[in-house]
Amino acid sequence: MTRLFVPKERRAHEQRVAATPETVAKLKELGFDVMVEQGAGHDSLCSDAEYEEAGARIVPPGDDAWSGAEVVLKVAPPDAHDEEDDEIARLGPGAIVIGLLAPHADLARVRRLAERGVTSIAMELIPRITRAQGMDALSSQANVGGYKAVLLAANRLARYVPMLMTAAGTIRPSRFVILGGGVAGLQALATAKRLGAIVEVSDIRPDVKEQVESLGGRFIDLPEMESGEGEGGYAKAVGEDFLRRQREILTHHLKSAHAVITTAQVPGKRAPILLSSEMVSVMKPGAIIVDLAAEQGGNCELTEAGREVVSGGVLILGPINLPATVPLDASRVYARNLLALMEHLRGEDGVVIDPEDEITGAALLTHEGKIVNPRVAEEAGAERSAEEPS
Repeated sequence: MTRLFVPKERRAHEQRVAATPETVAKLKELGFDVMVEQGAGHDSLCSDAEYEEAGARIVPPGDDAWSGAEVVLKVAPPDAHDEEDDEIARLGPGAIVIGLLAPHADLARVRRLAERGVTSIAMELIPRITRAQGMDALSSQANVGGYKAVLLAANRLARYVPMLMTAAGTIRPSRFVILGGGVAGLQALATAKRLGAIVEVSDIRPDVKEQVESLGGRFIDLPEMESGEGEGGYAKAVGEDFLRRQREILTHHLKSAHAVITTAQVPGKRAPILLSSEMVSVMKPGAIIVDLAAEQGGNCELTEAGREVVSGGVLILGPINLPATVPLDASRVYARNLLALMEHLRGEDGVVIDPEDEITGAALLTHEGKIVNPRVAEEAGAERSAEEPS
């Protein structure tokens, strides 16, 4: 029976958990021996008693569960939180670790996983194909982020979001501009519309227009639009000339906006700058920008990750890890993503790692002592070459 371990997350402000009592019960049905670290689900409102009722063994903090596990399910990447808590060192050689591993953000960590002989699967690398939809953790978590971004903006606005007709007169609805019509952007659009806002959406992918309009939003057309459709349905990086023309058009819409939600990200690259300081300067005092790309450098030139910035009366929020602020439901959907992947990996004699498989091969980061993802391997090699003295 394959031993599977769910540790308590130790990254600062991470409140999600990689398995819920619901998914533990189903993992048990699949034949896994599930161990859950004591208190792992506390911040996600999943008690140890509920895990035990679902069939998990509750284990105390320590090295034994890590070293004895054949599969470790994580949210945040395994990391060295202090000298005595090095999660990578705790992993047994040949272990499989699965989570949101931020493969492009810390190449030294990826190299350590390879050197340790750990097989790692990055949920960010799951391909966006039909049969992998249930495993798409980026989409499930982006949904949460888009929803919460609108609530953050609404909470900080000095005005109502919906139109109100009162005995004292009519209050006009707030205007939201959303930059990026991917999963997070469409969820932000739907949430803002539910609150009664007028919503406009800009995206470099023309095909997004139909989805925006179906949700009641107004699509901001960009003349002479080049396709921004990238591999697997993600946005791709576009040229600086196109971004300049896009900013000129957006500036007109920003003048009347009360809130702006930015969501544009390109996998493995710095987020594109969509809002320059000059564009922010035309916005109304009291307007709010919520930059969901803050951790990737930000879509706004003035964004500072994890901080609030005020410029000309405009409040710019750079939240980090928004899904973790909705830990119960974010954990529910993420745990189901992992369950779907484990169902895919399960073979007759345990977990099967097939690098030739369309899903497994795409998400595989390290395996048999090597970095096997071609792009990450190239980046890691280039970084190491730059560090070595000539």
